[in-house]
Amino acid sequence: MKYPLKLSPLSEQGFGGVIDVDESAIFYQSTQENPEWLSEAMDISDGLLLIKGLSDIVEYPERLVELSYLFGNEVENYLDTPTPRNMIHNDVGEILVISNRPPYDRQPPVRPDPPTTESGGVPVQFPHLKGWHTDQSFRRPPPDVSLFYGVEVTPHGQGQTLFANGYAAYKGLSDELKKKIEGVSGLHALLGTGRSRQAVQHGLTAMELLPHQQSQPQPIVRIHPVTKHPALYLCEYGQMDWLDGPIVGMEPGPDGEGAALLHELMVHFTGPEYTYVHEWDVFDLVVYDNRCLAHSATWFDGEKYDRVMWRTTVNGNPGPEYDGESRSWIPQEGQSLLDGLGEARWDNLTVNQVMSKKP
Repeated sequence: MKYPLKLSPLSEQGFGGVIDVDESAIFYQSTQENPEWLSEAMDISDGLLLIKGLSDIVEYPERLVELSYLFGNEVENYLDTPTPRNMIHNDVGEILVISNRPPYDRQPPVRPDPPTTESGGVPVQFPHLKGWHTDQSFRRPPPDVSLFYGVEVTPHGQGQTLFANGYAAYKGLSDELKKKIEGVSGLHALLGTGRSRQAVQHGLTAMELLPHQQSQPQPIVRIHPVTKHPALYLCEYGQMDWLDGPIVGMEPGPDGEGAALLHELMVHFTGPEYTYVHEWDVFDLVVYDNRCLAHSATWFDGEKYDRVMWRTTVNGNPGPEYDGESRSWIPQEGQSLLDGLGEARWDNLTVNQVMSKKP
């Protein structure tokens, strides 16, 4: 289709598109006249779309929610989830606030060691750079699309967001490895339940899970419901189940057969040829498709800089493999989303304490 605003290539790696908004009124008018064009632009850009110049969202945050509905028919209200209330926008429940500034107090990721690659670049490849994941992969069905908006950003060179192209990474696998992972699932765990690789390695006791907290299998290769293309769908250390997984049907644990396969796949998935480093400018809006991309945050100097980001989450079209399923994270009658999460948060704190004392 012909797009009302120019769509330009975003990355040298061949994925992602960028739209510069000169006049926000023209941009919003285009979304009213043709509400499908932005989602189509994201799809042909392999699931990654950068929209620059939407400064009005800071003053009118509800516009971020309105834009989110262009990518799916459900936008999550975080007030209906166990998300800590201090991380939710004061006026708009659909906006998650990710910031190191009080009252949000989400601290930066750990700085890679060494902090740069041998050539002086930003580390992107696992395990040099850790934290690769897709949003809420521990749910069935998992979410479709996330919108991430830069309200206050750090200088270029830190505080970036990294994206890995699951389409291209799958295509680049050997025929042997494609055959090995055909029909195989990874086991994804609710954060803070004591099932991360760190928690298991350090012998921390995993919490007893209620039905709506159970780890969930997800296909390692997902067929995107819109583009129909196969893409890798994986996370690494923090969001996989390292007690019973990380790979369904393989030897479990950090030293098992499943761990070896996950490590091999994540090293490949996050290779420089499949990744894009986004240097944030204020008012950037990045739309990313969790069904075909993985992403990770990078370190920034939280003592020197404040970083304030807003995120919305879009659901509604995970693919036919989820047809007819009830939502795994909805509690049974008589239970609450908050049940057991006090233990989960304490477990996360304990992991951080253990790791901070590691020589």
